[in-house]
Amino acid sequence: MSADWHLRLARPEDAALMPAIEARAGRLFQAVEGLADIAGQHTVPVEQLQRLIRKGHCLVAHVDDRMAGWLANEPFGRELHIREFNVDPDFQQQGIGSGLLRACLIDAVNCGFRAVTLTTFRDVPWNAPFYARLGFEEVTALDAHPRLAGQLAAESGHGLPADRRCVMIRFLG
Repeated sequence: MSADWHLRLARPEDAALMPAIEARAGRLFQAVEGLADIAGQHTVPVEQLQRLIRKGHCLVAHVDDRMAGWLANEPFGRELHIREFNVDPDFQQQGIGSGLLRACLIDAVNCGFRAVTLTTFRDVPWNAPFYARLGFEEVTALDAHPRLAGQLAAESGHGLPADRRCVMIRFLG
């Protein structure tokens, strides 16, 4: 089934709908060996989402009047970091995720960022392989990226398996 969808900048009131989509998308990790009890258990708090939205780089996608997905970014100097990215399972495989990510890249270029960064699972098909298809590369020299190394360490401290996580970057322009 293909749906007509549109995207726009997120508004503070959108934050209330985002955790439910994140939770539904997170359930997909239950089918990934070794991640059933880890991923998708905790959603980003609404207050944190509202803070990110106020920074002006978060996007939402809608199918008719229903939010189908969202992407929350946070600026760090000349880099835009993808904090969280979810597409409701009811709307996956319809180009919404890649559309949100492409719009994020356009926004980043237009705002003068030099790169977009993220952390993700290296071996989950809709994680690192998805980003790689859209031009992201794994960062292997983490000593050159202390902020991102710190992000990975924090994720490990919250129970995510360090050996399966990676940092990815897409340089712009």
